[in-house]
Amino acid sequence: MLRSLCAGAFAGFLLAVPLQAQSERTGSFGITPYAGYMKFGNLVNGPLGSSVRGAAGPVYGAEAAVGLLRGLALVGNVAYASSDLEVGLPVVGGLSFGKSSALMYDAALRLSLPLGGGGTGGIRPFVQAGAGAMRQEVEVPPVATRSTNFAYNVGAGVDVPLGPRLGLQLMAKDYIGKFDTREATAVDLNAKTTHNWTLSAGVRLGL
Repeated sequence: MLRSLCAGAFAGFLLAVPLQAQSERTGSFGITPYAGYMKFGNLVNGPLGSSVRGAAGPVYGAEAAVGLLRGLALVGNVAYASSDLEVGLPVVGGLSFGKSSALMYDAALRLSLPLGGGGTGGIRPFVQAGAGAMRQEVEVPPVATRSTNFAYNVGAGVDVPLGPRLGLQLMAKDYIGKFDTREATAVDLNAKTTHNWTLSAGVRLGL
């Protein structure tokens, strides 16, 4: 149900883009499908340095960016990652015992600065900051539970033009949030705010 709502909200965001934004300079509106790698923070911290976390794994997503001013854009993002659920133990390391997944949806403001070519033709390093939600689901058969929590995000990367309406985007991004153990288990366990890092590469398609 939540995935359907997210998809509908994302589609509505795209349809709501002002028509004048599509008639501005190349790159004022673009869609970037991407793939990469995500390293999860701890869901729960246990005694003697133990923890429960999702193992690092692949992440897939898509962004839509709308230029607001020169060098400033509004970015909407939806991403999904899945991996093994593991217990982290001192010395031993991670032991898998279930499955973990996360659905992220957020919006951010992105500030970029062209280098080299100047105007719209140069390489564009950028930084961004925003907020949204992170829905995490853990499954230890036959039981599955989930939690949706507010998450900040910060990121930095570079956009490399490949053509008038085509570019390569490389980005590192951090989702900062906390697994809501009370929602997931009805018990307030030792969950702390964690950092969930992604490294991704995508192809920007200007419309």
